[in-house]
Amino acid sequence: MNNSSRSGLVVAAYGRHCLVEIEDGSRLICHPRGKKSQAVVGDRVWWQASADEGTIEKLQERRNLLYRQDEIRTKSFAANLDLVLVLLAAEPEFSESQLTRALIAAHAQSIPVLVVLNKSDLGALFERAWQRLAPYRAMGEAVLPLSLQAGAETGVDELERRLQGKTTLVLGPSGAGKSTLINRLVPAARAQTNEISRALNSGKHTTTSTTWYWVDAARSTALIDSPGFQEFGLHHIGPTQLAHLMPDFKARLGHCRFYNCSHLHEPGCAVRDAVGVEGGIDENRYRLYGELFAELSQPRY
Repeated sequence: MNNSSRSGLVVAAYGRHCLVEIEDGSRLICHPRGKKSQAVVGDRVWWQASADEGTIEKLQERRNLLYRQDEIRTKSFAANLDLVLVLLAAEPEFSESQLTRALIAAHAQSIPVLVVLNKSDLGALFERAWQRLAPYRAMGEAVLPLSLQAGAETGVDELERRLQGKTTLVLGPSGAGKSTLINRLVPAARAQTNEISRALNSGKHTTTSTTWYWVDAARSTALIDSPGFQEFGLHHIGPTQLAHLMPDFKARLGHCRFYNCSHLHEPGCAVRDAVGVEGGIDENRYRLYGELFAELSQPRY
């Protein structure tokens, strides 16, 4: 790298513009050298000063990149993550398909996942939702109960402990309480959002949809809030990879009669033999596997 290049952290990205935080904590708009910016929130970059703004010279090597891909486009969420937090709620009812897709995408990048079920104050509704997550707990996924209800708050201390010192991407469907959670964990969240909006709205830039928040003054714990949970395409993953990225399936691999078993119809399939039996594979999980396998087997044009 050029000797005048300095290291920075991308805390917001929109189009070709990035907001980069430098060593002293200040932030400035940076533009890529080429026509298209590859930088996403969480990237470390080498940058150089240019007038009142900066130029991104090069991306530093990523540890990981969480993204989704449908038939038309690829959407990157964030890079260099220590954890993905999937926030669900007892109400409205969550989609197991969305949850499964998020877990598969995270496992494909070897990023640990924490599933948090909000609204534990809702009694029977919560118990029913908690039971739906039993197969995920059984296969080793971390699942925590939470309530952010004023006067009935529970689970926040344990959650904060799990997030400490990490960079965490927060995903969740509408109504799960994502904004409430971020405002609870990051007292200055609104101020940080306004700061980013002001920087990127300075007459020629547009506000970002993915936002980096520092949780602590020491800047050791971060939350990244990103939309886009509703449509979680997995077209970057081949159908034969699926079973390897689903822990309850992976535990049975290598025991089928055929080495290239699809786990859909072949005789002597260890995966199919485990469906619906105690300690085996949940029937709904197997149904989701079949749907995803069919979706990812469609011809690409």
